[in-house]
Amino acid sequence: MKKYTLLVLISLVCFSAKAQENDKVDNYISIIKSNVYKDYKNMYRPGSGSLVHPFLTPGSNQYANVLWDWDSWLSNVALRQILADIGSPADKSEALPYEQGCVLNFLHYGDWDGYIPIVIWENSKPRNIATENIFDVNMHKPVLAQHAALITQQNNGDAEWIREKFYHLQAFVNNYKAHHRHKATGLFYWQSDVAIGVDNDPCTFFRPKKSSGSIYLNCLMYKELKAMVYLAEQLNLSDIGAEFNNDAMALKFAIQEHCWDERDGFYYSVDLNLRSLENNPDSTLGQVFLIHSGYPRDYDCIIQRIEVWSGFLALWAGVATPEQAKRIVNEHFNDPRTFNSPSGVRTLSKMEKMYSLRASANPSNWRGPIWGISNYMVFKGLVDYGFDAEARDLATKTVQLFGRDFEKSGALHEYYEPETGEPLLNKGFQNWNYLVINMIAWLEGRPVVQEF
Repeated sequence: MKKYTLLVLISLVCFSAKAQENDKVDNYISIIKSNVYKDYKNMYRPGSGSLVHPFLTPGSNQYANVLWDWDSWLSNVALRQILADIGSPADKSEALPYEQGCVLNFLHYGDWDGYIPIVIWENSKPRNIATENIFDVNMHKPVLAQHAALITQQNNGDAEWIREKFYHLQAFVNNYKAHHRHKATGLFYWQSDVAIGVDNDPCTFFRPKKSSGSIYLNCLMYKELKAMVYLAEQLNLSDIGAEFNNDAMALKFAIQEHCWDERDGFYYSVDLNLRSLENNPDSTLGQVFLIHSGYPRDYDCIIQRIEVWSGFLALWAGVATPEQAKRIVNEHFNDPRTFNSPSGVRTLSKMEKMYSLRASANPSNWRGPIWGISNYMVFKGLVDYGFDAEARDLATKTVQLFGRDFEKSGALHEYYEPETGEPLLNKGFQNWNYLVINMIAWLEGRPVVQEF
């Protein structure tokens, strides 16, 4: 009898604690909705100067009146969820020119060479780059077609708004294929570590030029190619779409072949910085001798076993097999020693020697702090592969992180300390942080707007 009574008491205590936790999460959801719903139109900016169309800006004084590549795309995903939640038909009509303007502003500076700028300032000259070779610099991340596809999907498949600029969009992707792709592996690489989005990712940061076969870049590119297929089909250009689909399938195979590590059960970036296979005669020994000619290397890259959050993007992009996804989740996402923290997914494993939480702005710090976008994209991959319990845990952590910040400071920040959730930098950062609204919609069992 005493044992039974004790079990009942324990059950009641656990039930009460769980109820209190749920009440706290519900309260944070209410706080987040209240702040985001009244604030979202502050992302809207009129066209001016070099920005010939209206557009969306990330928010906060640091990013005011600037159009950024993947920032505007992901802000738009969040905006669409906000409009689905509370927007009237008039609100959606009002938003459309700002959404389309993000894409059209970039394509305004397109040309036959395919170069598209990463960022446009009001008084900038976006094609005035400080190099003699436009093909040797980083450009807009491969999310421009994805952004156009998102807008098209959200408007019943109507792609006519992009038809006249679809050539420049094709030229953009062609540029990547011709000048940013390692032919031996089929993987895409960064030209340098400048403006890659995940600023100081150790797989690219301060590494030799053209050497980083980034898993982050390649997952984005796979989805970009699939978006090109969709847009071509909507424009009744199915033969063109078939070509891009072939490229997408080839890239998916290359990522699986070269970036998957069976030993660790994770997707990694790869090092492409290998000497040429060509042998040069060496007469230092008094004779012509071909160095290493007995058995030259028969591999085209070396895997970088650095645990970066972008390895989870193989789930977000749909590149991982179900068996690989299970290992990634069980062996990496669930491990508190590496990625799993009270505030979400660390951007670099805590076990890496480069792990650092100190705040910096140039570069922004991706060597461990929690970012809203990494939490969201990992969450999205978990959902897509059916890991609902893990997705719920990550979404709840994100709600608690942002709810506390709104409650305490009245705004969100750019990134956070993993253990305590304390903000580290840049108060007022809206941007992709508002994707927490999409996570809330999923938690509440409502329709979720998602990126293409």
